Amino acid sequence: MKRVMIIGQPGAGKSVFARQLGQKTGLPVVHIDKIHWKSGWVERTGAEKDEMCSAVHARDSWIFEGGRSSTWAERPDRADTLIWLDTPLWLRVWRVFKRTVRYYGQSRPDLPENCPERFNWEFCAWIWNTRNTSRKLMKRTFDDAPKSKDCLQIRSKWTAHLYLKSI
Repeated sequence: MKRVMIIGQPGAGKSVFARQLGQKTGLPVVHIDKIHWKSGWVERTGAEKDEMCSAVHARDSWIFEGGRSSTWAERPDRADTLIWLDTPLWLRVWRVFKRTVRYYGQSRPDLPENCPERFNWEFCAWIWNTRNTSRKLMKRTFDDAPKSKDCLQIRSKWTAHLYLKSI
């Protein structure tokens, strides 16, 4: 295991899982939110995000968690492991609520500096509105991954725990 691609919808636990996997393996962890956002919740351009993702893909080792589906065609080709955190909507919503409360007014570890956690109705609506389309995209990415890759679909916190414990 040298290059790990972790996908999942908001609140699936990608950032926490990636940090834990990074601690177990010693692999460097890359959070998509640090590519997506600049300090102060300023969004990077699509070209900047794509270029930064490609730079990560070119590295010898990484754990790359998160979206930017426009680069997903390239990422599985470089990854040797694909992990899909496929958790139910109710759990994801609960986790987003919990992290909002926990980090409210401060930047989470997976965000750039000066991006304080806040409650955002648009983000909640986006989670709801993309619950089916986003999952279909992830399923297709997972199903279409080359057979030479180690692929794991994780649907519960317990399964994630068991996987991390096995490493």
